[in-house]
Amino acid sequence: MAKILLVEDNEMNRDMLSRRLLRKGYGVVVAVDGGEGVQKAATDMPDLILLDMSLPVLDGWEAARQLKASPQTGSIPIIALTAHAMSGDREAALDAGCDDYDTKPIDFPGLLGKIEALLSRGTGPS
Repeated sequence: MAKILLVEDNEMNRDMLSRRLLRKGYGVVVAVDGGEGVQKAATDMPDLILLDMSLPVLDGWEAARQLKASPQTGSIPIIALTAHAMSGDREAALDAGCDDYDTKPIDFPGLLGKIEALLSRGTGPS
């Protein structure tokens, strides 16, 4: 079973996504800010990270940079989750180190497709 780290500060989004991922058979680890997300990625070594970009403590852009710069977590695929759907936001997320990008509100079937595609590449730590 693949383990997903969900870094999301909005309780409603966090609960909805974690429940749906659990129902699909994924293990879920939760962090509520970017600093905690970076820390839990290093300790829990998830197979994939869902990273909200608008986070307290450490925003998602900087968290993605730190995760990708670390030899320990650099190979873990990251999907940016953001309400930012402006032109250039996708490129900015990819430039920060994210492997893919999804906008809120989340289209869960579409997000699952992205998760499965990244996990099937086998780039994560397991």
